[in-house]
Amino acid sequence: MKVLVTGGAGYIGSQTCKALAAAGHTPIVYDNLSGGHRWAVRWGPLEEGDVGDLARLAEVMAIHRPDAVLHFAALISVGESVLQPEPYYRVNLGGAVNVLQAMRAAGVFRFVFSSTATVHGEPPALPITEDMPYAPISPYSRSKAMVEQILADSATPSDLACVALRYFNACGADPDGELGEAHHPETHLIPLLLEAIRDGRPLMLNGDDYDTPDGTCVRDYIHVADLARAHVLALERLQPGFRAYNLGTGEGYSVRQIIDAARAVTGKDLPFIVGPRRPGDPPAQWADPSRAAAELDFHAERSSLESILSTAWSWTTKPPVYAAA
Repeated sequence: MKVLVTGGAGYIGSQTCKALAAAGHTPIVYDNLSGGHRWAVRWGPLEEGDVGDLARLAEVMAIHRPDAVLHFAALISVGESVLQPEPYYRVNLGGAVNVLQAMRAAGVFRFVFSSTATVHGEPPALPITEDMPYAPISPYSRSKAMVEQILADSATPSDLACVALRYFNACGADPDGELGEAHHPETHLIPLLLEAIRDGRPLMLNGDDYDTPDGTCVRDYIHVADLARAHVLALERLQPGFRAYNLGTGEGYSVRQIIDAARAVTGKDLPFIVGPRRPGDPPAQWADPSRAAAELDFHAERSSLESILSTAWSWTTKPPVYAAA
């Protein structure tokens, strides 16, 4: 298939383009390069454009005539969304609507959506299942939940085949060393703590008074290479209608546990300073991944903490392409 990948120059999008190409598909990246990188586009053409530009989306679809769309393009900082909510609704919600409108006009009916486990907010029980109610607690997660609702509504009366993939904590780097996290500014725990170790400075820990065993947030960490493979599986198994899948491992680790694992992998100490909680962070989240296992034949294969941290550490200490860009 020819697959239009919005946000395909970003962290997860670029890794997915690599996985698509390895599976015999042709990724066409659509990205405004505000958060993505030109150097990360290597497995298909790059079309520069914004998801807010409906005319440009229509033009690109007319040029390439894709068979499907993988939609990653979004603003992603939970804390920033609490302080500046309007851009999150404009880009994440409005952009998705534009993509769907351009698809329909072009006769494209396959859609895979990059969603988030945070649509459930503070879940009523753990692990999190896909059937739990929406309860988002930040504009970021509300924007994602709204898009999922639009997909469910749009799929019901049409032939639209769409899937929402609800990520837990994406992390790690390309095992081949070609791709990794390069956000500006960085907000994710693992690259922040590894950069702190590399640079010999303390890490700011966002709160240690949560209702968890050691007071720090508990999350389910999944390797970006596993996420990329899940997108290919979802694309190849799309059926008319709407379906959501958790992408996680089924295990939760606290921030303190991640710090200890990073010390073990790097052989270096990591002092930290306890700061205030980050707005919009629930205390604990981890997945029930059984639906993705049963229906997509997806199992996280690279997501041990050692694999995640060792690949991320290699990228942090020697990012060959990023360092030269």
